[in-house]
Amino acid sequence: MIASVSGKVLVRRSDHVVVDASGVGYRLAVSAETLKSVPAAGRDATLHAHLVAREDSLSLYGFASEEERDLFLALTSVSGVGPKVAMAVLSGGAPRELRRAIATGDAKRFQAAPGIGKRTAERIIVELKDKVGDEAEIAAAVPGRAGDPRSEAREGLLGLGYTPAEAERLLDAAASAAGDGAPAEELVATALREAGTR
Repeated sequence: MIASVSGKVLVRRSDHVVVDASGVGYRLAVSAETLKSVPAAGRDATLHAHLVAREDSLSLYGFASEEERDLFLALTSVSGVGPKVAMAVLSGGAPRELRRAIATGDAKRFQAAPGIGKRTAERIIVELKDKVGDEAEIAAAVPGRAGDPRSEAREGLLGLGYTPAEAERLLDAAASAAGDGAPAEELVATALREAGTR
């Protein structure tokens, strides 16, 4: 079992990276959340890993933290959630935010991910609720809880049809332009202006 991969980043794409570990290039599928932690090509990186072996393929998945890998394994244990769908879910936010969504029964958070309908989102919550930890502990640990301008702005962008990964990218740019203390309305407006310039 490949538990981690360390080496020089050769390729950095939106859905995968290639890391040269002692002369062997490992292609690891990554979430948008993990990609934020991967440096530019030519720099060193370490990713936690999980190998999925099937009859016709071997697929390696990379994670910025063990917490994200653990959540990936939990998600893929749910009926109807394969590795690709699990990675789409993980692209929707930090692991603690997703664990909090499970603990609080926030099905809409998961329906925003491609490939997940209402029934699958509800199944994720029902099957994983007891596995994600204490709800109060998660809520206290997550800075982006209800009432946070960035969280409200994110929900607004999702409501406009942006994917979780797109919303996060736009909000990163908006936060830089508008400042950390900007209200949700200003963040959304700045994010939409940013989207219009791309």
